[in-house]
Amino acid sequence: MTGTARAIPRSILYTPALSLDRVVGAWSYDADVHLVDLEDAVPPPEKAAARRVCRAALEKAPEPANAAVRVNELGTIDAVHDLVMLAECPVKPGFIVMTMVKSAVEVALMRDTLASAGARPQIYVTVETPAAVADVDAIAAAADGLILGSADLAAALGIEISWAGLLAARQAMALAGARHGTALIDTANFRLAEPETLAEEIDRVRELGFHGKVTVHPSELAAINRALRPDPAGLRLARRVTEAVRAADGGIAVLDGNMVGPPFARMARATVARGDAWAERFGRGGTGDAGGVGDDGEEAGHDRR
Repeated sequence: MTGTARAIPRSILYTPALSLDRVVGAWSYDADVHLVDLEDAVPPPEKAAARRVCRAALEKAPEPANAAVRVNELGTIDAVHDLVMLAECPVKPGFIVMTMVKSAVEVALMRDTLASAGARPQIYVTVETPAAVADVDAIAAAADGLILGSADLAAALGIEISWAGLLAARQAMALAGARHGTALIDTANFRLAEPETLAEEIDRVRELGFHGKVTVHPSELAAINRALRPDPAGLRLARRVTEAVRAADGGIAVLDGNMVGPPFARMARATVARGDAWAERFGRGGTGDAGGVGDDGEEAGHDRR
């Protein structure tokens, strides 16, 4: 990752655009990004009404820059209507999530289409087709973020949603995301009655280098935020690693009895940059341990962003 780090959301809450009260009510939950869903969660006969709900919700959003809209598949008439609604809406979301993407060309087309309407949101791509997995490096280069879409991908592969079955896709996303500095967001947990499944997935995707996780239920936000938002103690350690290697003129240093060198310093600098960027955009209004971290490594205040 080079240059200024981009703020990456660690929790994204999906709410279907079926009820304005429901969408507006969701703004109160402690998610980094609140997503209004126009795609799978909305039955075809209700798509037009959902677009009206989405527009009204965006106009009521306390922080539109941290709102997202998941649009229908590019190439469908519903996607055309979604984009017209977004173009005409006076309030633009900070994120657009694409679905059923097969190539990087679609990402460029979406970005150009929105830009022609004066909208320049971050574009996140749901990786949920075998074609997207095969072209994931090019898609990661074109997009701002990748989100694993486990249900559609598993269906396309003819397998159950399982860690083993989707591991190759997650690994491909992790490698592409690391190469291009793209945000990596894991799929929703569909076993809502099994919190241990959520905890296991969070631990495993962290090991792969994922930054965040999607949820469809606000009850999961606390666990996701606690595990994936920047940790003040971890950031303090990263700053100490950076300083120790700098004091060793970029060579090998010993910190707390452990050898640290240039690779550790690079990772530490990236950790600090991402943590500071998250705190600047998302972290000032969190609660509990989810608060942002300031330049001195201490927890930032909780005035909302």
